[in-house]
Parts: sequence; C-alpha cells; structure tokens
Amino acid sequence: MSFSIEQLARHPKFVTSLRFLAEALRNRYDNGPRIARMLASHQRWLLTQTAYALHLEYDPAVPGSGLTVVGLRDMITHYRIASRNTVLSFIDELLTYRFLMIANGPTRRPRRYVPAEISHTAMFGWYLHNLAALDLLDNGGRAAALAAAPTLMDIAQPRMARHCLDTEVWREPPECVGLFLWTEAGGLVVDYIMSQLQLDDDSSARIEVGRVDARALAAHFMISRTHLQRLLRKSAERGDIGWHDETKKTRMWISRDFLEQYCVWQAVKLAAVDEAFEWAQATTGHLGLKA
Repeated sequence: MSFSIEQLARHPKFVTSLRFLAEALRNRYDNGPRIARMLASHQRWLLTQTAYALHLEYDPAVPGSGLTVVGLRDMITHYRIASRNTVLSFIDELLTYRFLMIANGPTRRPRRYVPAEISHTAMFGWYLHNLAALDLLDNGGRAAALAAAPTLMDIAQPRMARHCLDTEVWREPPECVGLFLWTEAGGLVVDYIMSQLQLDDDSSARIEVGRVDARALAAHFMISRTHLQRLLRKSAERGDIGWHDETKKTRMWISRDFLEQYCVWQAVKLAAVDEAFEWAQATTGHLGLKA
C-alpha cells in the first residue's frame, strides 16, 4: 500500500528522507544547472510537470492531444497558475535551450512539441529520486522497480502531475515556504537549507542548519545576492529562520514550525508520487520489486 499524506507527514524518518531528497536535487543542479532551474520555482514546477504529462498523454487518434501551447495554456490558466503570456514564454524558453522540439510528422494545428532526450533524462531522475526518498521510509524497492522498468514512469508521471495540479494545498504552498518558492530559483535555496539540516535534537524549537554563506550561495545558484538577502530577511522577520551570530549572519537555524509546514506540504507531493507509481505497477503487472 502507498503512503497517505498523514502517514508521511508523521513518519519519524520523514525529515531524514526529505533531507536526502533535497541533497539529491541539489546535486542534480550541480550536474546540470540550466535544466535544474526548470523546477526551481513552484510556478515552473507546475508548468514543467504539466507539460511533461501532456506529452506522455499524446494519442495520435485524438486531435490536439499531446503537448501543445493551447493544451498547456488551458490547464495552467484554469488553475490560475500563470498567464497565457507566461505559458508562451515558457515554451519559447524550452525551445531556445533545446529542452523541447517540434514533433516530426505532418504540420498540424495546434503545433505539438516533444521533450528532448536531456529533458526525459532529467524527469526520470526526478521521479527516481522521489521514489528513493520513499524507500528510505519502509526499505521499499520502488526506485529499483523503476530502474528495472523505466516505462513505468510514462504511466505514473501524468497521474501524479494531475493529482498535484488538482490539489489546492500543493498548488498553494504555506506562506513560509511560498515566500521562497514563488521566486526564481527559490526552490534551490530551500533544497540547500533542507540538505544541511542537523537533526541531532528532535525536540528543539530551532533546528540547526550550520554555516550559510549568502554571497557564495547566490553565486552558485546564479541569482542576485540582493534578491537572496531580501528573501532571507523576510523569512527571518516572520521568525521562520534566524542566525546565531546576528551581526555576521552565517550560522543559520530554521524554526520547528517552518519545518513542520514544509513536511506536510512535501507529503502531498510524495503521496501522489507513491500512489501513481503503485497504480502504474498494478496496471502493467510490474509488481515484483515493490518491496
């Protein structure tokens, strides 16, 4: 059985699992910064996952199916995630960096697009990392099952993406988290913070992060230092983060409340990842490596 949102959020190993996932996603950025940035803000995450789902749902017998500007625009604007112009700019950016290509075949309207190989690889890696994070909770074999049968992701990802898109609590992160995630590359900053958590004391109201060099972090993630400092200052004003050395602002902590809200929000997505993968296994009969 797949995990429920409540089971994940309350699991004693969940924070450790999220720290592992954050570290894996941070390493992915180091290996491919430009494509990793496609999931680095929440709006881009929703756009990217929805676009990929539409591509996988392509049916030659259904006119207009697959990834098209019209299809993506209609889904995204329905949930008020982004404007029509933002969707157009998003597609243009993917084409510019060759993460997306125009589909071969007869020219039809609306024009259909397909992800480049680098995009397939990145999305597969993302799903694999999320399954590996779930495996840490129950010693499961989800990641091994996907590695053995990669086409399972083609079935699971659209179901997961649509579930997340339909779930308001995922579309609208808690304010403390959204402060970062609604900004460009803000997700990378949160991933970095989560990957550095020191979990020695699970009762403290403050969780140690350790040394955070804002200048180096901004340079690494290719964002403005002023922008990053503004985000950190706003978060500190809310009481979500802080520094032990207020003058130098290097040794950071995050509040227990921030971590708990982040865990509940992440549980929504990971529950969708888990349920969709279990459904894909049941649909195809690939059940042997589940646990």
